[in-house]
Amino acid sequence: MAQHELVMPKMGESVAEATIIKWLKNEGDKIKIDETVLEIATDKVDSEIPSSFEGVLIKKLFKEGDVVQVGTAIALISSDAHATADTPAPAPTSTAAKAENTAPAKNIAAASHQETPNFSQSNRFYSPLVKNIAKEEGISVQELEKIAGTGKDGRVTKVDILNYIPNRSNGSSTATVVEERIEKPVAKASNGQAPAHKPAAVSLMAGDEIIEMDRMRKLIADHMVMSKHVSPHVTSFVEADVTNMVLWREKVKKQFEKREGEKMTFTPLFVEAVAKAIKDFPMINVSVDGHNIVKRKSINIGMAAALPSGNLIVPVIRNADEKNLVGLTKSVNDLANRARANKLQPDDIQGGTFTLTNVGGFGNVMGTPIINQPQVAIMATGTIKKKPAVLETPHGDVIAIRHMMFLSLSYDHRVVDGSLGGNFLRKVADYMENFDVNRSF
Repeated sequence: MAQHELVMPKMGESVAEATIIKWLKNEGDKIKIDETVLEIATDKVDSEIPSSFEGVLIKKLFKEGDVVQVGTAIALISSDAHATADTPAPAPTSTAAKAENTAPAKNIAAASHQETPNFSQSNRFYSPLVKNIAKEEGISVQELEKIAGTGKDGRVTKVDILNYIPNRSNGSSTATVVEERIEKPVAKASNGQAPAHKPAAVSLMAGDEIIEMDRMRKLIADHMVMSKHVSPHVTSFVEADVTNMVLWREKVKKQFEKREGEKMTFTPLFVEAVAKAIKDFPMINVSVDGHNIVKRKSINIGMAAALPSGNLIVPVIRNADEKNLVGLTKSVNDLANRARANKLQPDDIQGGTFTLTNVGGFGNVMGTPIINQPQVAIMATGTIKKKPAVLETPHGDVIAIRHMMFLSLSYDHRVVDGSLGGNFLRKVADYMENFDVNRSF
């Protein structure tokens, strides 16, 4: 009887682990090739894991909620149709077992009485793996807050927490305490800093309903709070006359769809204008690493997309400046369609250097978006409305009905001053206003 291992696949360059959300097959079930066996979630996106083999699922090696490293076997599939679920299988290597290799032996009885850490009390991000290790080692959230993180944006990594564990048992931890920083202001009036603010207490009233945030909403909430703590936000606005753009799209959209099999929306036109303006002002396409500025070579534009659940996700159009309008349209439609169908892959939402969000899609005139870290700027496009406007002509000023739209740019004032932010936004508007109505696609 041949047995095959179903392995946790690689899901992107920076994704090393995933959480099993739901098993769609039970032990003893028959499985066809490419049939979905389970659903997983990373810190970035949810995915489905199909089977590469046809047979019977004889053993699940992990439970729902377990965090599994990429490349680890998660199930055994037998190609023998008569296989049963009683076939012995090796026990999986759990997070706790991995921790035991580098941590001293613990009093199991004492550990079993440790309270489950309440991570909702913290504004700091912790991966599922770090949370599991903290829970199994009895590390409180307050204690975890003191561990200096070496990961992205100061995050505590697996190595950080495992290096901390051997020194905490004797009370002589050598782990570096996290420095006081903007993200976690210290509640001391004597040092001149503003006191830390705790969330306001919520009192329940008759008829209230408590709805727990789903996993993605929790990630979004943490990411937004972190961004506001990290970056001093400034927002600039311009009003753009996009009449030429509107008239051109109306003229070519049917021909474009017939020839390319794609619907022409305004989004690729906006992306094209933004990519051009970034080439004119490359210092808007940067990230901040401590006191260093990382100037990006690639222009990878993220486009915020609403999911059926109401949550937002930001798939990325890579090398947007190298694509023509047909290429941009196909990229935009493909990413939007797969976002709505929950078919995005982890690589689809990584590597963005600038973000575009269309609040006009909800009928909003303008917005003040929050920066998508570690980027330093995000632009919002408002709804396009017909308005009377003054036009200058060789024969004098006239009032005409034009298609007008507000653009807003939120930027990180640590590295983007008003001059750069304002000039960049004006340049985007200029590209939109000077759109060639006679261009081809």
